[in-house]
Amino acid sequence: MHFPKLPDWLVYAAIVFALLFAALGRRERADAPPPPPTADAPGEALAPPSAFDAAVVVDVPDQTGPATGTAFSISRGVWLTARHVVEGCARAAVVVGPGTGVAAKVEIDPRGEAAVLITEGGVEPLPLALTEPLRRGQRAFHPGFPQGEPGEATSRLLGRERLVVRGRGARAEPVLVWAEAGRTEGLVGGLGGLSGAPALDDQGRVVGITIAEAPRRGRIYTTAPEVVTATLTATAHSPEPVAAGESITPQNYFYVADALRRELRVAQVVCLTD
Repeated sequence: MHFPKLPDWLVYAAIVFALLFAALGRRERADAPPPPPTADAPGEALAPPSAFDAAVVVDVPDQTGPATGTAFSISRGVWLTARHVVEGCARAAVVVGPGTGVAAKVEIDPRGEAAVLITEGGVEPLPLALTEPLRRGQRAFHPGFPQGEPGEATSRLLGRERLVVRGRGARAEPVLVWAEAGRTEGLVGGLGGLSGAPALDDQGRVVGITIAEAPRRGRIYTTAPEVVTATLTATAHSPEPVAAGESITPQNYFYVADALRRELRVAQVVCLTD
């Protein structure tokens, strides 16, 4: 297989604030939800999405320059990422080595913030857990490429909100809200570039796609599981069955994240707009 050469400056550029990350950071709400439970055990089951869920509003302009984010494998040659990372791309590629990427076809469900990438060839997928019940306080782990470099974060589930997008791709959809509980040592500032990373449960299964943060509130936003399911249905893609991986804990999640990136099951994605 021939992988097209990507410019070094693009592969290694650190795009610190992706569009939604920056927008949500500017629109911090004063009535932030309370912190998650401190106990290790998850709490009450999360209720289904509701029209009464609090709303977070973002204005998304047209894509004006190159962007980077994260993608992850769900089947050999099929990847998931965040919609805003690849929407409007003239060319998209999954980075497979220094200065090297494989071209990716972008498929978007206009109703949600998930997007599908199709490549020639692929790697072992991550297991999905999109129908498992969610509980307040449960942990998620977000391996990817914050600020364009390998890194990860961990969080605890607070609840649901509604993402209301104005401008490009206007829509409303349910999202999950997580309180950041840890990150890569030395990683300071925003998590831009982590957009598109999987949100993994403690069994290494995907429960959502990381799409945004509100840095001053310490919040991370992910797609709701039903949004990912709808996108896969709309684009006619089925995840490849795969067993749960290594258990993930606050003590080992950075090692697990390194392994996923090394195996390219979690990879950097780049978007060119011209």
